[in-house]
Amino acid sequence: MSLWSVLKADSRRGRQLLEQLERRGDGVLDPKILRRASEITRRVRRGGDRALVRAARRYDGARVAAIQELRYLPRRIDRRRLPPGFEHALERAISAVERYHEGQQHGGFRVEDEGILLEERRRPLRRVGVYVPGGRATYPSTVVMTVVPARLAGVEEIVVATPKAALDRSPALCHALERLGVDEVWGVGGAHAVAAMAYGTQSVERVDKIVGPGNAWVTAAKHLVSTHVAIDALAGPSEVVIVATDGADAEVVAADLLAQAEHDPQATAVLVTDRRSFARQVGRAAKRRVRDLDTGRTATVSLATRGAAIVVRDLEEALQVVDRIAPEHLQLVGRGAESIAERVRNAGAIFLGASTPEVFGDYIAGPSHVLPTAGTARFSSALGVEDFVRRSHLVRFSSAAARRYAAPAAKLADIEGLPAHAAAARLRGGGDEA
Repeated sequence: MSLWSVLKADSRRGRQLLEQLERRGDGVLDPKILRRASEITRRVRRGGDRALVRAARRYDGARVAAIQELRYLPRRIDRRRLPPGFEHALERAISAVERYHEGQQHGGFRVEDEGILLEERRRPLRRVGVYVPGGRATYPSTVVMTVVPARLAGVEEIVVATPKAALDRSPALCHALERLGVDEVWGVGGAHAVAAMAYGTQSVERVDKIVGPGNAWVTAAKHLVSTHVAIDALAGPSEVVIVATDGADAEVVAADLLAQAEHDPQATAVLVTDRRSFARQVGRAAKRRVRDLDTGRTATVSLATRGAAIVVRDLEEALQVVDRIAPEHLQLVGRGAESIAERVRNAGAIFLGASTPEVFGDYIAGPSHVLPTAGTARFSSALGVEDFVRRSHLVRFSSAAARRYAAPAAKLADIEGLPAHAAAARLRGGGDEA
């Protein structure tokens, strides 16, 4: 028996599934969590340090009495406490992320023509908050994928918030923070962490932008504070779509689907294939492999409730399905599947070929693994250097250029019914209405 449903894309149930996947963004903001998160953020905004300490005790289970106990001071970790091979793996990840994101550095541009100077100025944000999840697991990789692009953008101050328990139990996380020079770390998680970074407290200076993935409480809080601080995105549960055709290995595809499903019971893992028999093979392989996973219960729930195999007629239909779902991660496995890579419009990241699992993107490929979820890959992009830069422009007209442009500017102002605008323009025109 397969672990999931195998559906034809053009069947009634298949169409219903695709419609549900298209609407999965509706569930990103849970109304009940949103109301409770609003109360938490409001208390922290009004109560500052004392409210933050109370929230950390109540929601994080932190045994602290004062704000100073929530401040973690990065320090050199005894290497004997680190998992074997971790330092080497971390350095490989940092190098890969630096190599990729260095290509995104851009100094703006300047245009001068006939007395007119136009310049795009790019300035890094001064202070950025990074949220690093720490509930189900700890994530040194998220530190790398967020801090490195921010550093390359030139951000002066980076503050990290993560549950205190994550710092207490993970020397690897603490080492990653120290290695990347993050010298302001707060052991708080959830909505109260987002509120502290967004509004500031007596001890936590507010930031200009908050980035990083998180659970439903973090997402709700980011939504609530987004009129006061910039945010990267409202993240939903992680997701992958794997298009597998001729040449794909069912065992490998099953392993890749489970790698996504073990994140969260609400994670989405979908197989798209033109062969029903292959879909059933993958389902059997996944059911067999999940028994040996410590995260097997989570992965089983994910595949049973959020996973599916969609059987398509051909690659054209596969492409239509992918663009409708607009997945966070897209893997293309098999000769036929790989051929559609250039035509995919909607995907946060594409992993091409059987030797390129999405797992590599999580850790060592190079591009940041902070990606658009819940269908927002239709209009949003992966986190990068641009997310930590503010663009503004400078304009300068010479007196001769001003005389040439005054009349058309005034005419447009007249048409829009703004006489003061028109008058200000005509003052630069020397009386010339031509």
